[in-house]
Amino acid sequence: MKVITIKQPFATLIAEGLKEYEFRTWKTKYRGDILIHAGKGIDQQAMKRYSHLNLEYPSGCIIAKATLTDCIYIDENMRKKLKEKNPLVYHGIINNKSWNGYGFQLEHVEKIHPISINGKLSFWDYPYEKY
Repeated sequence: MKVITIKQPFATLIAEGLKEYEFRTWKTKYRGDILIHAGKGIDQQAMKRYSHLNLEYPSGCIIAKATLTDCIYIDENMRKKLKEKNPLVYHGIINNKSWNGYGFQLEHVEKIHPISINGKLSFWDYPYEKY
């Protein structure tokens, strides 16, 4: 199954159903099931922003499964939509007008028992079977 590595706290925000989009500078034609890997990289500024949520932020492990349903170019209309959805979660994208990229829309997110493994860049494969 395809896997994408995401920095914390963003991987946990996805796993908890609080973040519906993962942002990248590259687009993808892939649609389908994907595993969410919490990388070892941590965005310290964002961790402070979300500290009030009292969530656990594991690293170096796969923590959720989702379905990647769309890849949307982030323009001004999409920034407005994200601001309406959740200005706290999408703070970085809303306020960084010079950033150009895509939002990978993630649906049907479910947390899974963590699987310890090192991440990789871009999409990578992991032989996942739900037991």
